[in-house]
Amino acid sequence: MHCEMWLRTCLRILLRHLVRSAMGQPVARLRQCLESTEVARPTEESPMKPVPSALLVTTVGLFLLIPALATAQRAIESYTPVTDDRLVNPEDENWLSYRRTLDGWGYSPLDEIDTGNVQSLRPVWTLSTGVTGGHESPPIVNDGVMFVTTPRNLVYAVDAANGDLLWRYQHELPERLIAFHNTNRGVALYGDKVYTATLDARVVALDARTGEVVWDTTVQDNSFGYYMTLAPLAIDGKIMVGTSGGELGIRGFVVALDAETGEEVWRTYTVPGPGEPGNDTWPEEAWRTGGAAVWVPGHYDAELGLTYWGTGNPGPWMGDQRPGDNLYTNSVLALDVETGEIRAHHQYHWNGSWDWDEVSTPILMPAERDGRQFQALVHPGRNGYLWLLERQANAIEFVDAVPYVYQDAFTSIDPETGRPTYDPEHKPGTGFSTPFCPSLWGGKDWPPAAYNPDTGLVYIPANDNHCGVIEGREVVYMPGSSFTGASSEFTLQEGADHIGEIQAWDMNTGEEVWTVELESHNWGGILTTAGNLIFSGGTSDRFFRAHDARTGEELWSHRTNSGIIGVPSTYEVDGVQYIAIQSGWGVDAASMTSRIDLQRGTRTFVPQGGVIWVFALDD
Repeated sequence: MHCEMWLRTCLRILLRHLVRSAMGQPVARLRQCLESTEVARPTEESPMKPVPSALLVTTVGLFLLIPALATAQRAIESYTPVTDDRLVNPEDENWLSYRRTLDGWGYSPLDEIDTGNVQSLRPVWTLSTGVTGGHESPPIVNDGVMFVTTPRNLVYAVDAANGDLLWRYQHELPERLIAFHNTNRGVALYGDKVYTATLDARVVALDARTGEVVWDTTVQDNSFGYYMTLAPLAIDGKIMVGTSGGELGIRGFVVALDAETGEEVWRTYTVPGPGEPGNDTWPEEAWRTGGAAVWVPGHYDAELGLTYWGTGNPGPWMGDQRPGDNLYTNSVLALDVETGEIRAHHQYHWNGSWDWDEVSTPILMPAERDGRQFQALVHPGRNGYLWLLERQANAIEFVDAVPYVYQDAFTSIDPETGRPTYDPEHKPGTGFSTPFCPSLWGGKDWPPAAYNPDTGLVYIPANDNHCGVIEGREVVYMPGSSFTGASSEFTLQEGADHIGEIQAWDMNTGEEVWTVELESHNWGGILTTAGNLIFSGGTSDRFFRAHDARTGEELWSHRTNSGIIGVPSTYEVDGVQYIAIQSGWGVDAASMTSRIDLQRGTRTFVPQGGVIWVFALDD
């Protein structure tokens, strides 16, 4: 190795060390690098070349930065531990988990900001994350301390009232990382720790006061395509996570780790192996690479002691290469929180061939049909149907399913079981091209819907008027390589004047109450509040908006630095209500933008860069 390459290697190690921890010994680490026998040095066979002056300047600059980095973090003086009781029944002023409550409502009882004054909402602080790409994490707030994550596994702790940075953690990722998406959907809080799932398939527990690592557990081997993008679910002394990598020939699972030690408590595979119920729905050894990834946080029913998780599509994509129903792909699973046992399931569509991942966890909410009240699961599916299910201790019963966007792949839904019948003209297979609607991004992708108990409505960030074409091919499994066996195209419905929508549904009647049409596609998770408001971003014009929750009327908007695919939250500090969102366009939203531009002959520019935006009423 030439001297330049040698020094660059040392600098890379130093940079990685500095970013990961500002409290280390960078000079000693660099000396270790220079003295290491593991780093190739100039020899007679590989003589020295002059080191570029720019590289030397970079080296000097790094050492000039060391003092600033070493003083960037400070401990949180007072931190309130997060208990099971607080997670199940959080205080009004806090946002302690992904959707605030573990039933997934995305609702806050705060009402200082309402339809009468939301026009006075103004930015009160912002914080740049220093990272590009898709920022999907909601701001999580515990008694005035905010925690957010970014792509490539940075965790920020911030003063929620003024934006002062308290500490930052960056997970050190391997140089050869296998991940189709570099995003992250947030942290979990439990006890005095902050938990984050990483792209190299690890779960890290951080001290909430300092950001220091308490434990670090590997849950699977990233070299085989396992990685994680979800926010963990914390409850009952356990930290539960699922795996991404459905396009890489993985076998999906949900694993529970001990919150104090990081030791594995149970692991449940979402593709059953030999001797497990459902294995007979897979041919031969196909279960080994069957997919069913789990990459959106689960929800929790405290009364039943069950956690609910959505699963992704099978692998490879073409169903004719793996005949059978392929349990438990494209399903909702009810897992016993103590043991991980699958107590019940419902499969939204069998032998999937469209890449319609059904990973979004259903909303746990009350419902009524035909005068009968019951505890429901509500799921706006990627397959374009809105599903109403009944949850019980050992069963998930089908109640109803109606299309909420245009869909042409299903010809009917069995009224007793909810099993769809397919139109063979719109089911992709091997060796030919097949058109279908909606496209592989579905009626709604991962951005969460919301439920407001005051209005009784469910709010869906939907996309309509888009279709796709998939051509299937034979594919051979190679560890860590793409295992889709398909190529896809994106099309728009002729004459379509919009794609994105916000829909409001009454699940007691099964009727759509109102719809807001958006010219752009919509990738905005929804927040709803007791102030009769919903908040969301999700469009390529970079706006963050507030709508009347009963009518859909737009009441306020603010243009941010980038597009918004983050999930909004709200909280209160010292009697002031704040609305928080991360702006930062990327991942599938950016890909869909490009494909829409190709169809329309347009060019849409959405600036990059992650920023935390926090709003409050103008004094």
